[in-house]
Amino acid sequence: MAGVNAAGAARDPGRLVRRLGLGDAVMIGLGAMIGAGVFTAFAPAARAAGAGLLPALGLAALVAYCNATSSARLAARYPTSGGSYVYGRERLGPLWGYLAGWAFVVGKTASCAAMALTVGEYAWPAHAHMVAVAAVVALTAANLAGVHRSAALTRLIVAVVLAVLAAVVVACLASGAADPARLGPGGGGPGDGGTEVTAGGVLRAGGLLFFAFAGYARIATLGEEVRDPARTIPRAIPTALAITLVVYLLVAVAVLAVLGPGRLASASAPLADAVHAAGAGGLAGIVRVGAVLAAAGSLLALILGVSRTTLAMARDGHLPATLAAVAPRVGVPHHAELAVGAVVAVLAGFADLRAAIGLSSFGVLVYYAVANASAWTLRADEGRPPRAVPAAGLVGCGLLAFALPATAVLGGLGLLAAGLAAHGLRRLARRRRVRARRGSQPPPGR
Repeated sequence: MAGVNAAGAARDPGRLVRRLGLGDAVMIGLGAMIGAGVFTAFAPAARAAGAGLLPALGLAALVAYCNATSSARLAARYPTSGGSYVYGRERLGPLWGYLAGWAFVVGKTASCAAMALTVGEYAWPAHAHMVAVAAVVALTAANLAGVHRSAALTRLIVAVVLAVLAAVVVACLASGAADPARLGPGGGGPGDGGTEVTAGGVLRAGGLLFFAFAGYARIATLGEEVRDPARTIPRAIPTALAITLVVYLLVAVAVLAVLGPGRLASASAPLADAVHAAGAGGLAGIVRVGAVLAAAGSLLALILGVSRTTLAMARDGHLPATLAAVAPRVGVPHHAELAVGAVVAVLAGFADLRAAIGLSSFGVLVYYAVANASAWTLRADEGRPPRAVPAAGLVGCGLLAFALPATAVLGGLGLLAAGLAAHGLRRLARRRRVRARRGSQPPPGR
């Protein structure tokens, strides 16, 4: 089969090669989801939700489940690169597809910068931006070597990070510092309560925690490189999401039981602070290494996904045609990957981590809103999910997106407006060129 795929790629150099099986697809999704979010998202979420952190995690997981189900059904129907850009274009119209693609590229480019900065903050805080740029360069080079090699590297990173998280959970829950009362509404005692629990705070925390769940889109955007996509993608997406939810729930319970919502909200490095409080300070260095590897694995998968959406948009003329080029030897969109890597490197050199996370969450929630609206239009014979799933996903995406901090909402709306304006100007210029060509043609009969 690999030989056939390779031969097909040789006959059509504009197409990608189907190299990835179920295990590879699941690992790429895990690498994107079990990334820096588990090391960074709990503290700002606790500041927003207080003792409502666990309900916020459940809300984020519910919206992620709806989005994942819609994305899986659509990816099986349209097994090509581009994800919701393709789904919106095919089911709702070109403008909606463009909006989804633009939201994804903007949001996930910001997420790439956030992951790179997380690498820098944990690896060498005094020179975080310099390390972040170096990480982007190194991982872009890894992606250029081929998607199969990227999947192998992701598998190694995920295994190490899961081992680190398991050690954190065991150290916290087995210590005398763990108090189950801290998991409840009261927070467990003086100093543990943190922010008062409100519906708005839980929604805002859910939006921030969604940032850590959103990696399953990477599987859908790789639809053109997955073997037997109609069977593999609908199995890979929920599998990766379920594993991630179990891991996040265990880590959240362990950290809350030791720190309580108040101390968690003020923690600069929540997992490292938790193991210190649990009397296992020797694990702090290992946690730091795990955070670097997790962020690197997430960054690797993010660059992979953003470049594939860029490829799809370039094929349709929304981005420069050169970004649609595919390297014939390794079968990857090398121009798109280089362009994405260059933009992310610039952002990583100057961006703020918190702002990047908020902007990423807003863009990705818009992207999934289009996916859910697209899934709603599927017929039963096209694999439509139960109607309640895309409906709940669409409403959930809207609630979480507009519950984010105002700076993230306003920044995201501004970038979406800029993208739509550019799209309108391109369409206007195209119509003028067509009219000009028609006007230059001699009248019939001459």
